[in-house]
Amino acid sequence: MQKLKVLVADDSEVYRKLVEKTLSEDSFTALFANTGREAMEIFRRENPAIVVTDCEMPDITGVELCRHIRANSNSSYAYIIILTGNADKENVVKGLSAGADDYLTKPFHQGELLARIRVGRRLVCLHQQIEAKNQILEELALTDPLTGLPNRRSIELWAARQLSGAARHGFSFWVILADLDHFKVINDTYGHDAGDQVLIRFAEILKGNTRKSDISGRIGGEEFLQVLSHADEDGVRLIAERLRKKLAVEEIDIGEQAVKVTVSLGVAGFQGKAAPSFSELLKMADAALYRAKRAGRNRVEIETVVSVA
Repeated sequence: MQKLKVLVADDSEVYRKLVEKTLSEDSFTALFANTGREAMEIFRRENPAIVVTDCEMPDITGVELCRHIRANSNSSYAYIIILTGNADKENVVKGLSAGADDYLTKPFHQGELLARIRVGRRLVCLHQQIEAKNQILEELALTDPLTGLPNRRSIELWAARQLSGAARHGFSFWVILADLDHFKVINDTYGHDAGDQVLIRFAEILKGNTRKSDISGRIGGEEFLQVLSHADEDGVRLIAERLRKKLAVEEIDIGEQAVKVTVSLGVAGFQGKAAPSFSELLKMADAALYRAKRAGRNRVEIETVVSVA
């Protein structure tokens, strides 16, 4: 079992040594603080899974330390045990109200402390498992299952943040909407598995031609989207043309046959101090894409750039 970090905050050297001896009997890594402020700094730096804190310390109390941890921790859940004197029930109540999980009165039995810390370890491990599963579910919710690219929701979340930054700092923001030409014919002629292979290959091309600072994804069917910033119109046209040309020269193997596919792309952009909504830019890109389809497909069309002072 992986060792968990345990932060021990106590101004008494005797009790620190006693806790250290207790923890040495199990799979824990102990971190020690003499004061509440030192405990705060260690917690921020080391992110321990379990905190054992004395209720009374000269600078910051265990209750205040507990409040600080709950208010400022953005990482995994920390299990907090407060150590208190027999007659200090009022502070126990305050500590539990501040977010402590358990308490133990001094002088304590080493076996009881170890048992309570082990309970904390089980709960911390359970929290970590739940967080890991939630992260997987969140990633799945933002990912297109066929291509592995971000889906529409993921792109919209990213774009909302970037649009705000573009308006605030005055840099350009572009949307490239790509639609595979005659995709229904591919599905009808070769089957949906073949269509999937085409989608996957174009997704690879798209991903390989997207900067780390930008985003691209599949928004449904045979439609893909690339969103980028800090580029002028000529640069964006070059990017869109590169995507078009790379797919046009591809021969995608489907069984014993090689299929050639083309893509049409519509582009819309914005630069200024009052950003349009992402949906408005997407409508503009869709209008440009429609023009590309009407003009014969396998081409790039750019909608008039929005420039708002």
